[in-house]
Amino acid sequence: MCIQVIADNVGDNVGDIAGMGSDLFGSYAEASCAALVVASISSFGINHEFTAMLFPLIISSVGLLVCLLTTLFATDFFEIKLVKEIEPALKKQLVISTVLMTVGIAIVSWIALPSTFTIFNFGEQKVVKNWQLFLCVSVGLWAGLIIGFVTEYYTSNAYSPVQDVADSCRTGAATNVIFGLALGYKSVIIPIFAIAISIFVSFSFAAMYGVAVAALGMLSTIATGLAIDAYGPISDNAGGIAEMAGMSHKIRERTDALDAAGNTTAAIGKGFAIGSAALVSLALFGAFVSRAGVTTVDVLTPKVFIGLIVGAMLPYWFSAMTMKSVGSAALKMVEEVRRQFNTIPGLMEGTAKPDYATCVTISTDASIKEMIPPGALVMLTPLTVGIFFGVETLSGVLAGSLVSGVQIAISASNTGGAWDNAKKYIEVKYYFTK
Repeated sequence: MCIQVIADNVGDNVGDIAGMGSDLFGSYAEASCAALVVASISSFGINHEFTAMLFPLIISSVGLLVCLLTTLFATDFFEIKLVKEIEPALKKQLVISTVLMTVGIAIVSWIALPSTFTIFNFGEQKVVKNWQLFLCVSVGLWAGLIIGFVTEYYTSNAYSPVQDVADSCRTGAATNVIFGLALGYKSVIIPIFAIAISIFVSFSFAAMYGVAVAALGMLSTIATGLAIDAYGPISDNAGGIAEMAGMSHKIRERTDALDAAGNTTAAIGKGFAIGSAALVSLALFGAFVSRAGVTTVDVLTPKVFIGLIVGAMLPYWFSAMTMKSVGSAALKMVEEVRRQFNTIPGLMEGTAKPDYATCVTISTDASIKEMIPPGALVMLTPLTVGIFFGVETLSGVLAGSLVSGVQIAISASNTGGAWDNAKKYIEVKYYFTK
């Protein structure tokens, strides 16, 4: 049990903290680069308007200031006394930061941007007003909040979807898997509509530059999102330490309740990450076709259609590789645990200590080595397709992978969050009834 808890703690640190942070940092950098690339061939770059060119970076800077201000509401303005108040307080942080960021975007758009300017739009210059760009950023910002709360509905044990998943455990693992997958698939609907609306509005106003700044708007409050995202893993690790230390079940009961609230807010952070990744991918796609001189992508062309099919397959291939890697690492871990039980006298009786270091080494080594093939797939596919089949086929591959990747990411993320919180719901309910 201790080996399992240690592996869980390591996984929380690597996946939920380091992994989520690097993912969102990558989305932030990609959105900024996409916006700067498109702006460089617009009136900002042509006329050397330095302040206007820095607009994407100014959005990020204002977001950091807003998130710092938002922390005061959690530490100084509202006092939390009960466990049930934690989750609403964490969610309130997102609402407060979104409202404050909307005001900040309005001020920055008025100061940093000229009243009228032009944006590169596939070979033409599109006339845009500063208030239109404000709406582009705002629609991404509020779409992110909507995605976050929809994610919360489908992953929080306070609502019926997760409770139904927990209830399905009474009839076995098969029904539990069916309910969990159905929940994940259903949870895709509203976020996709929110992303679609934000893309339509931002593209209508400011072409691909509008999409890029909409992605930055969605990511502008991510400092708050990351803070509440880390709450779950911290609480879970505290519960793991309490379990290994043999503390009272009341301690574990409290940490499970805290972890359940943290899992929900962590899922909200994942919703932000996936939604922004969709907008960022589209913005990068726009930057690619702009620099490559592609004016239209005709899906009736055989090359492009084949690229769409292959691109839509890539997220499944990538997911299969990562899932197999996890399974391989888990198999090695189980074999090591069995070896220790068979070779260390007194381990089964609890009189001897297991070799924790070897198990931790297995998990950490696998997390690095097993990611090389999936990483190579992501890096080499665009290069291979572009070199051997041309930019039109590559356009199809990128578009197909973008569409299917978003669906898989939202579904899988919410399914995992629902299963995790269903487990916490059962544990907490069991403890309370005892």
